[in-house]
Order: sequence, then C-alpha cells, then structure tokens
Amino acid sequence: MEVSEIIKQHKLVPVVVIDKTENAQPTLSALVRGGLPIAEITFRTACAPDVIRLGVREFPDMLIGAGTVINAEQCASAIDCGAAFIVSPGLAEDVAAVCKERGVPYFPGVVTPTEIIKAISLGLTELKFFPASDFGGLKTIKALCAAFPSVRFMPTGGINEGNVLEYLAYEKIFACGGSWMMKGTPSEIEEKTKRAVALVSRA
Repeated sequence: MEVSEIIKQHKLVPVVVIDKTENAQPTLSALVRGGLPIAEITFRTACAPDVIRLGVREFPDMLIGAGTVINAEQCASAIDCGAAFIVSPGLAEDVAAVCKERGVPYFPGVVTPTEIIKAISLGLTELKFFPASDFGGLKTIKALCAAFPSVRFMPTGGINEGNVLEYLAYEKIFACGGSWMMKGTPSEIEEKTKRAVALVSRA
C-alpha cells in the first residue's frame, strides 16, 4: 500500500518530538500498542536522524516519516535514514526536488493561495495546512478548496479530540496531523492514542 493510502486509512499522523534516542523505543511502542502505527518524527531535535533509523529498524511495520524538514540537507538525511515520507511547516522547493528525485512523498505546509499555486506547479496536491487553527481552520480550508478543487489537505496545528471529527468530515481533508496524543508517559501516550483511534474511526 502506498504512503498516502496508509495515511488516509488511519486518518491521523502523530507529530512526534523525541529529544533523546533512548526515548524512541518506548514512545513508538506506545503508538503501535495504541493502534496507530504512524509517526512523523520531527527534525526539531539533534537526535532525529538516529530516531528515524531506529524506528525503521525496530518497527518495520510502522510508517515512519520526517517532519519539520526545512532544507535539502535535512531531507536527504531523513531519507537516507529510511523516512518513508517528508513533511515541512512550509513549502521548500529544494526539499520538493530531493523528494521527487528520491521518489518519496512530500507534504509541504501551505497557508496562502500563492503557496498552493506554487505547490501545484511542483506537482504537489496533497498539502499540509499549518498552523491550521491560527489561519482560520476549516473555514479557510473550505474557501481554498473552492478555488483549488484538485488539492487535498492534512491540517495540523490546534487539532485535538474536540475538533478532529469536524475536520475529517470534510471530504477534501485526507488526514489530520496532531500531537495531543503524544503528551505524557508511554502508558499515557498509549491510552490517548487508543482514544484517538477510536474517535477517528467514526469519521
């Protein structure tokens, strides 16, 4: 199954920030036990490449990607470590070029019509809308989709248990990114993930 189809099947992409490599195994295990075998491991920390490498090795049935990727160097590093998809907070043309060359899906962050036009010109139509809640949320997404009917969105930023079903009910949203299930101990992450999975199963 292709990356996009796996993401659409699960409807959620956990945004995972790990600051110590030794925390990777228990954190990723908690997601798997919670029923959500996907992780967008952010490049906000120095150990991100090691965490991606560990995740790919220790969790072969898990979809491991890299997030907060802002330049070609980070992108190449993430793919070399085994990242199956790349996510950026904005649209980075050099990242798009690396992903195209390496055959890895790229979900760039966009907010404005101009950014969407640029993404479409690069052949990208599955886009991250970020930060969603700060830029009008679902209302803005619907307005943008009216102008760009070929585009689908993965809103991230401000998504939580209280609003995720509202987002997922809109047919132009293929998944939501979120970090609300990632707070706490591994046991707490597991329980929050189970609740999240049960919740989005209604979508």
